[in-house]
Amino acid sequence: MQKTVNPKNLIKFILGSAFGILMFLVPIPYGDSFSTLLEFCKNFLKDLFAGSLVYILCALVVIGGLGSLYDFICKPDWIRKNHFLSKAFTTTPFYLVSKLLGAVVAILVVFGFGPEWITSIDTGATMVDLGCTLVCIVLSFSFLLPFLTDCGIMEFLGVILRPVVRPLFRVPGRASVDLIASWFGASNAAVILTREQYMKGYYTKREAGYIMTNFSVVSIPFCLLIADTIGIANLFPSFYLCICLVGIILAAILCRIPPITKLPDTYQEQIGKQLNEDVPSDKGLLSHALEQSCKRAETFTLKTVLKGGLEVVMGMLFDLIPIVLSWGTVALVIATYTPVFDIISYPMGLFLDLLGVEEAFAVAPATLIGFTDMFIPALLIGGIESIKTKFIIGVLSLVQIIYLTEVGAIIIKSEIPLKLGKLAILFLERTIIAIPLIVLFANLFL
Repeated sequence: MQKTVNPKNLIKFILGSAFGILMFLVPIPYGDSFSTLLEFCKNFLKDLFAGSLVYILCALVVIGGLGSLYDFICKPDWIRKNHFLSKAFTTTPFYLVSKLLGAVVAILVVFGFGPEWITSIDTGATMVDLGCTLVCIVLSFSFLLPFLTDCGIMEFLGVILRPVVRPLFRVPGRASVDLIASWFGASNAAVILTREQYMKGYYTKREAGYIMTNFSVVSIPFCLLIADTIGIANLFPSFYLCICLVGIILAAILCRIPPITKLPDTYQEQIGKQLNEDVPSDKGLLSHALEQSCKRAETFTLKTVLKGGLEVVMGMLFDLIPIVLSWGTVALVIATYTPVFDIISYPMGLFLDLLGVEEAFAVAPATLIGFTDMFIPALLIGGIESIKTKFIIGVLSLVQIIYLTEVGAIIIKSEIPLKLGKLAILFLERTIIAIPLIVLFANLFL
């Protein structure tokens, strides 16, 4: 055993990982259904802030927009050279406009003036309410997430799963850690992680593009949010199990068909191949997994928890939430006041109806609007009565993965040759393949 496998690191690995799993993954009986400890934390914060929460949200979004505008015009070193501030305020022209639009929406809705098509409960008011929930979730999970990601459980599972990853998903064994990080962490962070692995010569363009578009899934807290939004939080264990099963099947299929197979299977040109997966001949699988876990746990400290949590808080409160608020409102305005999604989604209505989905044409727009943002489908089905249909659309919205506001723009801006057209094709492939699978599992689970 290596020096890293010692009582101190073992305790950090076992207890820290167990705490993370308990907070995020273990269903806790609550009344007639189940919840999680994270959900209790979120509800506690909502009760604590009460009526002031909308004003807190408005302030955060306005600060995010004005801070980014100041950074874009003045480019101050005190923002750009600070890791946390740059994450919150340094952005592109496209996202600057998005954040300023989010600030305008928040002000109009919170202070009750402006056109009804923006402030309506069907559009801006719904997004503001969702933004308030997001604030509570972000504050709840940001400083708890490192217990799941930084205590060694992902390294342990990564080593154990390596023999499965290559034949099933056609990616290097080391990708198992990236895949698990994507399932447990933030999807945009997972895309950035994969890009960095490509830039360092560990993935080819095809492998990186595949991982970005198949395993950068929505984190567990966001899955909880969607389940709660559509009113099926009591079904969360089945809901999340379905997401995992469908996600794995989709990943196994899409690595074998275009456009993923058409991406160049070449490494970053300036770096070349840096991958070496030789397993030490003198170590067993379990002992090597334990060694890697303890090595990771050795670096886990209170400082890493605070630093990691603060990074997530700054990025989501001042960057992600304003963008979700702005483009979520735009998408809801289009969906509510125009026939655009009703027209283009008619074939999806036929498809759902063929599979026996109740209220098929009513929910058809929700199958395509997710390309813009992961929250919008859940908002569109608020008036649907069928629990099974809500379950189906909710799962679909979370396995589509390629949301422009969340990961799509990051992928487009990366060095991987996946631009808007190919992302749209991948989104449609995931949608069309996923729907029959989800319907099957919904009929089995409900």
